[in-house]
Amino acid sequence: MDINLIAAIGKNNELGKNNDLIWRLKEDMKFFKNTTMGHPIVMGRKTFESLPRVLPGRKNIVISTNEIRNDEIELYKSIREFLINYQNFNDDVFIIGGASIYREFIDIATRMYLTEIDAMDNNADVYFPKFNVNDWEREELASNQENSINFKHVLYKRKK
Repeated sequence: MDINLIAAIGKNNELGKNNDLIWRLKEDMKFFKNTTMGHPIVMGRKTFESLPRVLPGRKNIVISTNEIRNDEIELYKSIREFLINYQNFNDDVFIIGGASIYREFIDIATRMYLTEIDAMDNNADVYFPKFNVNDWEREELASNQENSINFKHVLYKRKK
């Protein structure tokens, strides 16, 4: 199983505030959908609750110690339980948040798909974990501008 993190982050690694995204960029939403379509997506309870619905075309996996009644998701009580169940899975899995889930997976991730947004939000209350850029090969996939905000889709591959 290849573990991929996917997130949109500001200049200071801002992820969100008030259990919502800070920036809603149409091209980034399209990038997220195209990149994760057909693959399992893994998230924490708060991220799941922030979604308008279960994301179609992907197996939605939630990691939470809370009981969630929804037949459309797979629920695991811990990351360890998820990893044990998926240890023989031969495909990409995408970690989509939130901050604590990213922190738990970043050391075992193979790739990170980051939308690097050239903006800051001083009211952010969740952040993507800091990482050592020297451990990763950086490849810029695309550069965009929307609503006067510049952003880049960047693929980080863990160096061997």
